[in-house]
Amino acid sequence: MQQEHIDAGKEIQKQTGKTFYLATRFLPKRVRHATHVLYGFFRIADEVVDDAADAPPATQRAELESLRAQALGEVDPDEPVLEAFQELRDRYGIDDSEVEEFIDAMATDITTSRYETYADLESYMRGSAAAVGVMMTAIMEPEMEETALPHAIKLGEAFQLTNFLRDVREDIVDRDRIYLPQETLRSHGVSNEQIERLEYSESFAAAMAEELKRAETLYREGVAGIRYLPEDCQLPVLLASVLYAEHHAVIRANEYDVLTREPSLSTTRKLWCLAKTRWHWHWSRDPEAVFQRVSAVPTLEPDTRGPGHGGRVPTR
Repeated sequence: MQQEHIDAGKEIQKQTGKTFYLATRFLPKRVRHATHVLYGFFRIADEVVDDAADAPPATQRAELESLRAQALGEVDPDEPVLEAFQELRDRYGIDDSEVEEFIDAMATDITTSRYETYADLESYMRGSAAAVGVMMTAIMEPEMEETALPHAIKLGEAFQLTNFLRDVREDIVDRDRIYLPQETLRSHGVSNEQIERLEYSESFAAAMAEELKRAETLYREGVAGIRYLPEDCQLPVLLASVLYAEHHAVIRANEYDVLTREPSLSTTRKLWCLAKTRWHWHWSRDPEAVFQRVSAVPTLEPDTRGPGHGGRVPTR
């Protein structure tokens, strides 16, 4: 990949993915440059449906199909990031099916703005988030790739779900989309109209709390696989996990109100997350232990009710 191609992807990431960019800076050069290119490709595809809402659906689909052909090497790329992505895909053996999954998910956003069940949302995230995790794992080249992949998929979904929970206001105002599962909203007595009116309530807070817990389960499953990544990639991925999960602390501090305000991390807060994660990493190279100590994801309390209730058998 030529430096100008890497720089093009890096500039996109600096402007549109500041939290992820901070973690990316700690990746080794061999992975960092490829990450800039991957992110650039992801963002270009995302912008077709997110930042071109005025374009007719047929035009958006045509643009995505053009991107698909360029990404798969079927036609010559028309911009540096796509040229670099073609080279990256060949170099790291990224399967065509992962590219297809990702583009298909972007196409889903053209016509789908509500998800009935979490299973439906999870199916969407297989392309929008899990495929990203698979591609990121490929460029890190772990020795135990098959072991690492299921965890990478869960971590990608965790990041995506955090984004959905953080961006409820932006998604409904700018794109008329609601990513909170309809079944979750109904179970708490929350209507789509209430969200469209940006009407905060205790019922909405309860729905948010439920989905935050779901995301935190994904974080625990995802972080458990960081140990299978190359040593020089473990801290950056752990840092990304801590930074994304930190949004949960902001959301909880605001009593789950993401309708009248948009939760965000200040630069100071990001740097504090970075400092405490690196400090604990210095003393313990155990990703799960460090994540438990420094992240906003609550530690699961052990069930002590006895073996009949799934607890541990007393030994003394």
